[in-house]
Amino acid sequence: MLSVLVSSLLQVALSVGAPTSFDDLPALAQKRVVEPYSNVVVFDPPGKYIVPRTLYARTMALSDQQTLYATWENYSPEEDDDLLVYFPIYRSTDLGLTWEHISNCTDQVMGWGLRYQPFLYELQEQIGDYEAGTILLSGSAIPTNLSNTQIEMYASRDQGLTWEFVSHIAAGGVALPNNGETPVWEPFIFTWQHQIVVYYSDQRDPAHGQKIVHQVSSDLVNWGDVVDDVAYDVYDDRPGMPIIAALPNGQFIYTYEWYGAPEASFAVYYRLSSDPLSWIDAPAYLVDGIDGTYPVGSPTVTWTPYPADNPNGTIVVSGSNLGGVFLNTELAAPDSKWEYRETDSSNQYTRFVMAMPDAGQVMIAGGGVLNGESNSVTVSVIQL
Repeated sequence: MLSVLVSSLLQVALSVGAPTSFDDLPALAQKRVVEPYSNVVVFDPPGKYIVPRTLYARTMALSDQQTLYATWENYSPEEDDDLLVYFPIYRSTDLGLTWEHISNCTDQVMGWGLRYQPFLYELQEQIGDYEAGTILLSGSAIPTNLSNTQIEMYASRDQGLTWEFVSHIAAGGVALPNNGETPVWEPFIFTWQHQIVVYYSDQRDPAHGQKIVHQVSSDLVNWGDVVDDVAYDVYDDRPGMPIIAALPNGQFIYTYEWYGAPEASFAVYYRLSSDPLSWIDAPAYLVDGIDGTYPVGSPTVTWTPYPADNPNGTIVVSGSNLGGVFLNTELAAPDSKWEYRETDSSNQYTRFVMAMPDAGQVMIAGGGVLNGESNSVTVSVIQL
């Protein structure tokens, strides 16, 4: 029974980089293994790109366990190319060793460009008119002058070759991370009880500089009310960048950065809940390393069923301040510590961690650093 559960969890892990649902999971296909590698270049932007050139890389593995996708914030020169910024779509069929550009997801509705914080996701079941296997992409449409933010949903019915607009999720103000402004940021897609949930950072509430919220849809077109997930009493506090992973004990882990944390601005915290729609009252815990280190800024999280002799598997968390990752084999129990593991991947802004088809491997994707003049998109695979 344990092997079946572990296999099912890994299957979902591959679809988005972190397991996201226990509903109607398909059987696990044969595992695939690649030799660990470091800093394979997915995209090296031409010199005419605007600094920071690339940021915020995201990857996804299809449930076939053979096909990987990547996208990122793409700072192409809109005036020179006469093309609004877009999210490039790259595909790999050899577990990340080589990549090809297959399409661009472009702004089809707002006329602003798809500018910030893309996230890729494969549907594991039919939602509304969209069949299992549809690839979703959520990100922010933002005009060149940054005057507005609009979190959008796009879909590809042909495995990333073409894209169609699906719906508007949330609208906000100027795209500046300053208290008193009203943008919406950083969407993350999740499936729960045959519905799609989008979590995001929200500055529209005048009682909070920023909080984290979610909205739910049963058809990808109509979205429910805004529900608070993480909000602090101090106005200046800014929790943000939500990411969720499912754990084998029926709980979910929710990581986020917290500007205002006592340890450091943007220290990485997490919450645990058996209901991924109920977080506001869950206790918050620091990702606290055994050696006294901890991740700071733009966290991502994934879970993998490794090692095989531990039914807890391993939770992997990345922050932007260190090149390594933090590992927890105790289901992130409140009194547990996190092991820091060095990697050959450098520290980067909002690096993405994704479980690979082999349960002992994790991919780290990065798009560079804030204001970086030589950023590129790279991926590395580590062996746990």
